Amino acid sequence: MATDTSLPATGASAPPRLGGRSRLVLFVLCAAQFMVALDFSVLNVALPDLGRDLGMSPSSLQWAVTAFALPSGGFLLLFGRVADLYGRRRLFLTGLAVFGAASLLATFAWDPASFLAGRALQGLGAAVIVPTGMSLLTTTFPEGPQRDRALGISGTLLSLGFTVGMVLGGVMTDTLGWRSTMGLLTVFTLILLPLAPGLLPESRTPRRPRLDVPGAVTVTGGLLAVIYALSTAADRGFGGTDVIVTLVVGVALLTAFAVVETRSPAPLVSLPMLRRRTVAFGNLGGLVTFSMMSTVVFVLTLYLQETLRLSAFRTGLVFGVQGVLSAIAGTLTARVIGRFGARRVLTFSLAGQGLFVAALLGLGAESGALLATVGVSLASVCHLGAIISYGLTVTSGVPDEEQGLATGLVTTTQQVGITVGIPVLGVLATTQSSLFDGVRLVLALDAVIVLAAAAVLAVGLRRGQD
Repeated sequence: MATDTSLPATGASAPPRLGGRSRLVLFVLCAAQFMVALDFSVLNVALPDLGRDLGMSPSSLQWAVTAFALPSGGFLLLFGRVADLYGRRRLFLTGLAVFGAASLLATFAWDPASFLAGRALQGLGAAVIVPTGMSLLTTTFPEGPQRDRALGISGTLLSLGFTVGMVLGGVMTDTLGWRSTMGLLTVFTLILLPLAPGLLPESRTPRRPRLDVPGAVTVTGGLLAVIYALSTAADRGFGGTDVIVTLVVGVALLTAFAVVETRSPAPLVSLPMLRRRTVAFGNLGGLVTFSMMSTVVFVLTLYLQETLRLSAFRTGLVFGVQGVLSAIAGTLTARVIGRFGARRVLTFSLAGQGLFVAALLGLGAESGALLATVGVSLASVCHLGAIISYGLTVTSGVPDEEQGLATGLVTTTQQVGITVGIPVLGVLATTQSSLFDGVRLVLALDAVIVLAAAAVLAVGLRRGQD
C-alpha cells in the first residue's frame, strides 16, 4: 500500500500548543467562520414569524435563504483571488464590516425589500470572510501539526455553528423574536472588528498579475445562475422555465470559464492546480460530505416533526446531541490526521458517514427518535472528520501565494455543497406517496452516493504523490 504523504506523520504525540498571540489570531479567524456558519441556519426556524411581521408570503420566504446563498456562493472564488493579489487582511476586515452593517440592516428591516437587501449584503460579506479567513489561517500557521490543529478547530466550529444555529434560532425566536437572530450576528462583528486589525498579519502574493476579468465574470455568473436554479428548484421543482433557463445558462458560463482559463495569461483558477490529485479528489470529497449531510439534516427534521410529531424543541435536542459529539470529535481529529494522514482520514470519514446514514434506514413510521439521534450524531462525527481532512488535503503543498485560490476552491465547494444537496435529493422526500417513504428513499440514495465517493477517493488518493 502506498504511503499517504499528504501530512507528515507525527505518531501519537499531541499537537503542539499554540502561543498566546497565535490563540488570539485563531480565535478571530474561527469566530468569523463560526458566525457565517451560524447565519446559514439561525434564521430557518424564524421564517414563519419573519414572514408574518414583514408581510412576506410563504412562497416568497425562500428568498430569505436564496438572497444569502447567491452572493455567498457566487463570489467566493473571485474574492479568494482578489485577496491573494491585494491583501488578505484588508479584504477580511472589509468583509467583516460589510457583514456587520448588513446584519444591522436585516435586524431593523422595515419591509421585505430592506430585509432581502440585508441578506444579500450578508452573503456578499460572507463571500469575502470565508476564503480570506481560511487563507489567513493557512498562511499564518505553517503546514504540519500547527496547521492541522488550527484547521481542526476551525472545522469543528464550522460544523458546530450550523448545528447551534438550528437550536439557538428556535430559542431566540420564541423568547426575543426573529430580529434577535440577526442582531446576534451584529454583536459578533462588533466584537471581532476591534480585535482583528491589531492581530492579523497582512499577506499577499509578492507580484501583482492582472486580475482575470473574463474568468471572474464567467465563473461568478455561472455559480450565481446554478445556485439560483437549484435554490429555486428546492421550492418549486425543476419544471419551471426560470429554473431550466438559469441552469442551462449557468452550465454554459462555467463551460466558458473552463475555456477562458486555458487561454488566460493570469488565470483566476490555475489549471495545473486543478490537475493536482489532492485538489481534484479533495474537493470531490468536500462536495459530497457537505451536500449529503445537509440533506440528511433536512429530511430528519421532516421525519421527526411530521412523522413522529416531535416538537421543535425536542427536534432541536436531537441535533444538539449531534453538535456536542461533533465538538468532542473535533478536539481529536487533528491527532488522528497526524497519525494516519489527511487522505486516509478523508476516505474513511466518508465511508463512516455513508454507513451511519445507511443505518438510519431502520427508522420506523411510529418510533425511531433514539436511532435518529444516535445515527445522525455518529454520521456527523465522520462528517466533521471529512470536513477537516478535505481542507488539509486540498491546501497541503500549495505555495503561500496561491493559498487564497486553494482556500477559495475549498470554500466554494463547501457553499455549493450546502446549497445543492437539498434541492437535488431533499425535494424527493416531499414528492413520494408518503413523507416516510420519501425520507427512506432520500436516506438510501444519500448513503449510496457517499459510499461511492469514498470508493472513488480510495482509488484516486492512494498514490503518495501527485
